[in-house]
Amino acid sequence: MRNRAIKTRMKTAVKAVMRAIDEKSVEQAQEALRVAIKTIDRTAAKGVLHKRTAARKVSRLTKRVNAFVAEAGAEA
Repeated sequence: MRNRAIKTRMKTAVKAVMRAIDEKSVEQAQEALRVAIKTIDRTAAKGVLHKRTAARKVSRLTKRVNAFVAEAGAEA
């Protein structure tokens, strides 16, 4: 049950990042990314996720936010 709660919290944080990208909010996406990275790292530290899985999730999420920020900067 503990693992499920921790994993759910992580998934919610990731969804917040994706929602911010969909809403085209650069600041909100960057703040949500910061929170999501913290949550993913905490999930890995507790042993719910393997450290490499956590690193992969952080990397992919960061890559998406960076691409979004670059795209938003190009439009402005």
